[in-house]
Amino acid sequence: MGTVAPRPASRRLRLVPAPDTEPAAPAPAPAPVNDEELLLAFHRGERGIGLRLYEHLLPVVDRTLYRILGCREQDHADLVQGAFEQIVSTLARRRFAGECSLAGWASVIACHVGLSALRARRRERKVIDRSPGPEVAPEPPARSADPERELRAQRDLEALRRHLAAMDRDRAAALLLHAMGYSLQEIAALTGASVAAAQSRLSRGRRELQARFEPDTTARPDPARPEKLR
Repeated sequence: MGTVAPRPASRRLRLVPAPDTEPAAPAPAPAPVNDEELLLAFHRGERGIGLRLYEHLLPVVDRTLYRILGCREQDHADLVQGAFEQIVSTLARRRFAGECSLAGWASVIACHVGLSALRARRRERKVIDRSPGPEVAPEPPARSADPERELRAQRDLEALRRHLAAMDRDRAAALLLHAMGYSLQEIAALTGASVAAAQSRLSRGRRELQARFEPDTTARPDPARPEKLR
């Protein structure tokens, strides 16, 4: 059996350009997405605008839903889809006035979708097991040097979600948007209310939430001050 002739040098693969050739110019960076351009393309019905809109708003929609619900359960993709259906419907009816960013408007819609899901889960809790299945990867738990403190924090978050689900929708939305870092003026623009109305919702929401938390606080034993044995 004869030996195989070596491949000619001219046909060998090169991993780097030859010294006598100039390297290829890098690809230009994509232009930043502009709200006005997206809206114009949407109303014109340009090809691919649905995907561009989805890629632009998915991070804020996903993040808002996760902050409200605290996890990504089996129906998380359905909630994201529901939020985008409302976003597209709002834009199609030209109900987006442009007084805030598209991302901010999307966060408000996702906030309402998340609150509705909280209320639905509260009603379903007694009859439906919503624990994640084996195909749903749970979020990795954060490491803490104080497990008892971490457990109390988890209970407080669960109580917060329970109380928000039972509150007035506008007040709960104002609290959530404020917690996400929006200013009072931005909350007013995002929710279509005056600054005075937004301030009222935020103040009343805080008082209502505090009143709802008081029974939980008084009923919970303080581990730092154990009860004396009788």
